[in-house]
Amino acid sequence: MANGHSIKASGKPKEGRKTFFRIASYLSCDKGLLFVIGLLIILSIITNLLGSYMIRPIINDYIIPGDYEGLVQTLFVLAAIYLTGVVAVYIQYILLNKIGQRTVTRMRIDLFSKMERLPVNYFDTHQHGDLMSRYTNDIDRISDALTDSLSDMLSSALTLIGIFCLMLYISPLLTLVTLITVPVMFLCARLVVSRSRKYFKAQQESLGTLNGYIEEMISGQKVVKVFGYEKKVEADFEVSNQELKDKSLKAQFYSGLMMPVMQNLSTLNYVIITIVGALLAIFRGVDVGGLAAFLQYSRQFGRPINELASLYNNIQAAFAGAERIFEIIDEAPEVPDDADAVVLNGIKGDVALNHVEFGYRPEKTILKNVSLHARPGCKIALVGATGAGKTTILNLLPRFFDVWKGEILIDGYPIRKVTRDSLRKSMAIVLQDTHLFTGTVCENIRFGRLDATDEEVVEAARLTAAHSFIKRLPHGYNTLLENDGANLSQGQRQLLNIARAAVADPPILLLDEATSNIDTRSELLIQKGLDKLMEGRTSLIIAHRLSTIRNADLILVLEKGQIIEQGTHEELLQLKGKYYTLNKEQFQSLA
Repeated sequence: MANGHSIKASGKPKEGRKTFFRIASYLSCDKGLLFVIGLLIILSIITNLLGSYMIRPIINDYIIPGDYEGLVQTLFVLAAIYLTGVVAVYIQYILLNKIGQRTVTRMRIDLFSKMERLPVNYFDTHQHGDLMSRYTNDIDRISDALTDSLSDMLSSALTLIGIFCLMLYISPLLTLVTLITVPVMFLCARLVVSRSRKYFKAQQESLGTLNGYIEEMISGQKVVKVFGYEKKVEADFEVSNQELKDKSLKAQFYSGLMMPVMQNLSTLNYVIITIVGALLAIFRGVDVGGLAAFLQYSRQFGRPINELASLYNNIQAAFAGAERIFEIIDEAPEVPDDADAVVLNGIKGDVALNHVEFGYRPEKTILKNVSLHARPGCKIALVGATGAGKTTILNLLPRFFDVWKGEILIDGYPIRKVTRDSLRKSMAIVLQDTHLFTGTVCENIRFGRLDATDEEVVEAARLTAAHSFIKRLPHGYNTLLENDGANLSQGQRQLLNIARAAVADPPILLLDEATSNIDTRSELLIQKGLDKLMEGRTSLIIAHRLSTIRNADLILVLEKGQIIEQGTHEELLQLKGKYYTLNKEQFQSLA
């Protein structure tokens, strides 16, 4: 049981610019809506700026001269302008929600599609909880940023430009005064960005690691409780949780500096403009209405900068989440089929391994010069201690992994020269660890062959001794299974897995401790079903109970990745080697 906090997320932080353009590529699918949103943003900005600018004519043309009738009419126009802005913002919000959901939907599709094309060893080397965190938390960060922050960011940037132009129109001198603090603002922003960006990425990685640890502990609760591991688990959780808290605090600390710095600089800017503007008004450098409008704009000039600062947290979190998502999308998929790869059809089931060498890690070889030949319809059993390489051989046949040296042949075709899809459809595999999907019993069996009829599903269940217990379920074959078949016993779950292999009706069967989780009575029933299932099919069987493989055509004894003995049950007993010793030990333990 690995500690969650000890597992590091893979991948290096990518440049923010590259991440931005990749997110933009998803948004480009909605160019039309983005164009409409852009127009609405411009409209809302114009209404906002125009409303502020009207302060100047209201004071100069109506209040000072005392034209109250004109003032009332102008106020109605002002109300209409602001109402137009409100409607524009509302429609803009609706459309942005639509774009945000469409964008993250496309991301989820790409992410899930890539997951289905990743090699098996990727899932062996990455925490499942961390992967789930990328599908949920990281995607949600992007959704929040697109829905809540994108329009605000664009609006703030365009408002800043619009205000600057109007300020320049009213008084170039006061505009120059306004710009004094702007370089300081951007310098502060740059410093904060450079510091906090790495902490937001680290925060997301720590969250993924913590989720992975929680997922691991939930699935292993029985083991935790049986061995009294609760205090150790709690201590490990506190370490991961504390690490997440520390990284989150650092990210929030640096990003939190942005808002107060910007607000104080904006206030300082406003004070300077007020003093200079008052002096200009005294010496007729600017009219009273113009000064009032300019002061309003100067206050608004700081607001979009402050808004950009407040949006910074969401944007940084979204970028960190996007980087983690793109890490998976950029992972190398399974090696693609060759352009001239052969599609296996109607194969007989001849299986051969020629001088195969393989290991899961470069520094450790698991299989060493392994050769075997299973003729069509032949039943071969693999025997040996844990770690001898039995399961590894079964993993190599469907090309979950590729051999280092040597080759594997199916009906004379090197499996690297055939399509993976046709190769895997020629086999059915039953693993020691069962896995059932959410759905009915019938749907879980049919997973072996999606076009199987109900009659074929029932026949497969009868063959593997699953039919009798299925009929006793509340809704028979239509009984809904959830949480990996938690409402079934371990033996019943394994029976459904075996029935799934039976309905696939393949020429090659791979059985990895298929009856290890079945009680003795069920084992006798299922062994008869398996014998019928294996008739006429090439079968490779890993079995701990040697009594189940006595009638195998060939038994291979593996030790440290090498075949040290081979023969029939009787031949190996007469040899009085490793197999004889294993058989004797099991017989004595039963006695």
